[in-house]
Amino acid sequence: MRHHIYLIPGFFGFSNFGDLKYFAHVTEVLEGALRRRGLEVSVHYVRTLPTASVRRRTTRLLEVMAETADGDGPIHLIGHSSGGLDARFFASAGASLSDQLPAGELMARVRSVVTVVTPHRGTPLAPLFDSLLGARILQILSLATIYVLRYGKLPLGALVSLGGVLVRLDNNAGEDALDQVWNQLLADFSEDRQRAIRDFFQEVGKDTSLIRELLPQNLKVFNETTRNAPDVRYGCVIARGKAPGITSTLSAGLSGYAQASHAIYVALYTLASRTSGKGVTLPDPAQSQAIRAFWGEEPDERANDGIVPTLSQVWGDVICAVSADHHDVIGHFEDPNHMPPHFDWLTSGSGFKRRDFEILWSSVADWLAKG
Repeated sequence: MRHHIYLIPGFFGFSNFGDLKYFAHVTEVLEGALRRRGLEVSVHYVRTLPTASVRRRTTRLLEVMAETADGDGPIHLIGHSSGGLDARFFASAGASLSDQLPAGELMARVRSVVTVVTPHRGTPLAPLFDSLLGARILQILSLATIYVLRYGKLPLGALVSLGGVLVRLDNNAGEDALDQVWNQLLADFSEDRQRAIRDFFQEVGKDTSLIRELLPQNLKVFNETTRNAPDVRYGCVIARGKAPGITSTLSAGLSGYAQASHAIYVALYTLASRTSGKGVTLPDPAQSQAIRAFWGEEPDERANDGIVPTLSQVWGDVICAVSADHHDVIGHFEDPNHMPPHFDWLTSGSGFKRRDFEILWSSVADWLAKG
């Protein structure tokens, strides 16, 4: 019996740009781990629009599933960041998405949902991104991920300029600096790749509904109306980054590039830690016990992975709790000697390495195999 696994990117993401794969390292480890546990699997990427509404993104998930989920084997949904919301929505309400596609049949085959650093209760960064300047910042952060997967590092000047915008968040100075960063990064790609990137972001810009949906008050409504499906197992991977300070600065490394990149992480972490405490949902006893087993303590409401508060990431079984940033968990950390190489442009000083990555995704494989 073949298991179908769907990897759903988040609001920074894309699925593939030719040979540039958002989930490449995840597929390598997860697929191998599941096969060693005796499961026959097919892993599928979901090409989606990063900032479109959850319903529109989930409809795209349904379309991909209808094209690829052959047979009648179990389906498992794994969403990184906001992709976890798509997975939850499909498992709960997928049958209402289409009259033309076999949504109900596919929904009935879903056995598990794994959310990876997903903002189940929102993120303080959502109000920032819900502006013209914020949307441009989000666009460039996504382009930066694509760039690093191609070239390994961002140009130092682009890093410094982007960091300056995030520190000041000045609309007048920000627009010009961001345009310069965009043009600098885009110019290094081939003409065909530039065209593909422009077309992608032009399409993305037509629908930015997701950003508003990630506001904490809107996620509260989402959670009240998107109930867990009774026959589906829910698990989560949660992360907390290193809090900015002398330790994180030293851990990031002493090169100019590392420090410029770390400055961006510090700015994002600081913004993501601005929670008033209102609406923060504490883990239930089982979740709390699992978190303490990993970390020896529970994180406070300010802890985050540079994008999403750690407590916002908890949903269902706590499969794994790691010291990592938002992109480390999908393989975007520094390990250029591994083949294929890992590249990291957001230097958090988390210390997350290949061994940690393998443990994380092997834990996910264990949890899936037990279902």
